[in-house]
Amino acid sequence: MNSQLTFSAMLPEHLLLLGIVLMLAIEIVGKYSRLALWVAVATVAAATGVAASMYASGFSGAPFPGQFSVAPQTLLAKIVVLGLALPVLLMSRDDFDGGEFPALLLSSLYGVCLLISADSFLIMFLGLELMSLPVYALIVLAFRRPESAESALKYLVLGGTATAMFLMGVSLLFGGSGSMEISTFATALGATDLMSRAAVVLILLAFFLKAAIVPFHAWAPDAYEGASVTVTAYMATIIKAGVLLAIVRLFATAPVVSPVADLLAIFPLVSIVWGNLTAMRQPSFRRMIAYSSIAHAGYLFYALLGDGEGRFQAVLFYVVAYGTLNALAFTALPASDNDAERDRLDNLKGLWHRNPFAASVIAIAMLSLAGIPPFPGFVAKFLIFKNVLAAGYTTYAVIGLIGSYLGIYFYLRVIQLMFMSADATAATADSAVAYSDRPAGVFARGASLLCLVAMLLLAIFPGWMLERV
Repeated sequence: MNSQLTFSAMLPEHLLLLGIVLMLAIEIVGKYSRLALWVAVATVAAATGVAASMYASGFSGAPFPGQFSVAPQTLLAKIVVLGLALPVLLMSRDDFDGGEFPALLLSSLYGVCLLISADSFLIMFLGLELMSLPVYALIVLAFRRPESAESALKYLVLGGTATAMFLMGVSLLFGGSGSMEISTFATALGATDLMSRAAVVLILLAFFLKAAIVPFHAWAPDAYEGASVTVTAYMATIIKAGVLLAIVRLFATAPVVSPVADLLAIFPLVSIVWGNLTAMRQPSFRRMIAYSSIAHAGYLFYALLGDGEGRFQAVLFYVVAYGTLNALAFTALPASDNDAERDRLDNLKGLWHRNPFAASVIAIAMLSLAGIPPFPGFVAKFLIFKNVLAAGYTTYAVIGLIGSYLGIYFYLRVIQLMFMSADATAATADSAVAYSDRPAGVFARGASLLCLVAMLLLAIFPGWMLERV
C-alpha cells in the first residue's frame, strides 16, 4: 500500500474525520460548545478547498484498488456535496445549542464522500450506512417537537428496509460472479439469467427507497416534517445528492435495456406525476418540498435512461441546481420560536411586506425549481429530457414533461401567498423582525447570499460547469 497515495487521495475524508475528532474533544471538555459549529464550517470549507485543488490538478488514484478510487469526476461530485453543506451549517446557528448537530452532519458527510468514491459494494454499503445513521439522530434532535421521534422511527424503518434489499441484491450478485466490485452491476444489467435480474431489481428497489420514489415514498414526507427545518434542508439536498451520485456510479456507461429500462421509466414517471399532484395540497413548506423532492427524484432517475456519457453530466448539474435552490429557500424561511409553525404556508402570506429580502429569495428559488427559464432549474430539466429523447424514449419524455408542468402550480402558489396576500398575523411579523436582528438571522442571511451567488453563477455560466463535468 502506498501511504502517500492513501493520504493524498483521501485528504478530504481525513479532514472531515479530523473535524469530527475535534468536535468530540470540545464536547468532552464541555466548554465552548458554540466553537463546534465553527470547527465544522472550517472543516467543510477546508475539505471543499482541498477537493477543488485536487480536481484542478487532475488528480486521480486508487489507494485501495477495487475498493476506493478518486478521479476528477468523483472529486467534482465531492466539491458539490461539501459545498452544499456550508449553507446548511450556517443556518443551524440558532437551532442547536451543543455540538451534536455539526458532529453528526460531518459524520454523515463522511459517508457521502465514501459513497461517491466506492468501487466495491462493501465500501458502498459502509458509505450508505455512515450517511444514513447520523440522519436518524439528526431528526430526533428536533426534540422540542413530539413528532420528531416518530419521524425518526419511520425514517429508520425505511432505511433498514432499503439496506436489507441492497444486501440481498449484493448477495445474489456475489453468488453469481464471485466479485464484490460494483462493475458486476453493469455486467448484470445485460444478463438474462434469473439471479442477475433479481439482483439488479433488488438493488434498484433499495435506491428507490432511499430516494423516496413512488410507491416507496409513504413515510418520507412525515420524516421531513418531523425534522427541524435545518435537518430537512440537509435531507432534501445532500442525502438525495449522495444517493443519486452513487447510483450513477453503479450504472457507469452500461446501456440500459428492457426490462430494467421499463423499471427506470415507469416508477420515476409515476413519482413525477404523483409528487407534483400531492405537493399542491400540502399545508406546510416542508411537506411541499418533501413531495416535490419525490418528483425531482423521478427526474433524476430519468437521467439513467440516457447514454452513459450524458448521465453523470445531467445528474450532477441537476444535483447542484436542485440542492442550491432548496438550500436557498430554506435559509430564507422566516424564523419562529415554534419550529412546527415556522414553515406553515399561511405564515408566508404577505411576507413581501415585512421581509422583502426573504420573499424575493424564496420567489427566485420557487421559479427555478419550477424549471422556468432563465433560472438554472430550466437547464437542469433540459439536460435530463434531452438525454431521454436522445435515447429514444420519446413517450416517457413527453409524459414526464407534462408531469413537470403540474409542479409549476404549487411553486407559483408560494409566490402568490408572499406577494399577493394580506400580511399574516402581527405576532409572526414581530417574530420575523426580531429574528433579523439576532446573530442567527445574520448567519441565515449569509447562507442565503452564498446560495444566491451560486445560483446566479449557474444561471449565467451553465456552460462553464458543463464543460468541466
